[in-house]
Amino acid sequence: MSGHSKWSSIKHKKGAADAKRGKIFTKLIKEITVAARMGGGDPDGNPRLRSAVAAAKAENMPKENIERGIKKGTGELEGVSYEEANYEGYGPGGVAVLIDCLTDNKNRTVADIKHLFERHGGNLGEPGCVAWMFEQKGLMVFDKDKVDEEELFDLALEAGAEDVREEETEFEVITEPSDLESVKQAIDDAGLSYTLAEVTKIPQNTVKVEGKKAQQTLNLMQSLEDHDDVSYVYANCDIPDDVMEALD
Repeated sequence: MSGHSKWSSIKHKKGAADAKRGKIFTKLIKEITVAARMGGGDPDGNPRLRSAVAAAKAENMPKENIERGIKKGTGELEGVSYEEANYEGYGPGGVAVLIDCLTDNKNRTVADIKHLFERHGGNLGEPGCVAWMFEQKGLMVFDKDKVDEEELFDLALEAGAEDVREEETEFEVITEPSDLESVKQAIDDAGLSYTLAEVTKIPQNTVKVEGKKAQQTLNLMQSLEDHDDVSYVYANCDIPDDVMEALD
């Protein structure tokens, strides 16, 4: 797969998006609660909360669940207090891995993350060891056969996108994090379909992994994603399309 595509895109390609709705809801509620606690309960004035609520609605989370998560964050309802935690390390073949967590017990979480790295041929690193390799950006991904290239380029750039990249089977629209919402709105208004729209962390360079290391990398990423405390996982792996197809 393309060098710039992220683990989230790999999941789409493999059809490995987490179908365990309860687990998805748990992670989304954590993010809503923390966002409301840090920036207030009004999505209009809290971009992080607005993004979290949009993600919850995309997963068809009931409105009352969203409202309860916001109230726990603002203190109107009692709830568990979650902290943000970030971990960094190296996967098989030297792939850089960055993990964002929300946890009520950092000691438990770091022990679990360390174990998952070791089990899948990687190792947990020191703070700062790989974070410098990633930039926070807005990302939208489009299937090539579902959009007109010229229309997408013109629309995205006019709406404020930073770049539009052509990959093997996809177009990627890159924005500043603060511009993603307005670019997404322009694309929604034009009726164009996309497979992904999120604020993510994009690697400045990539590491190609194939064969056994590619399988180990995918297993590590999936195991990290499945952990209850993990919100997002980013990696700079470049797994060629033909290798991905062989692993499916």
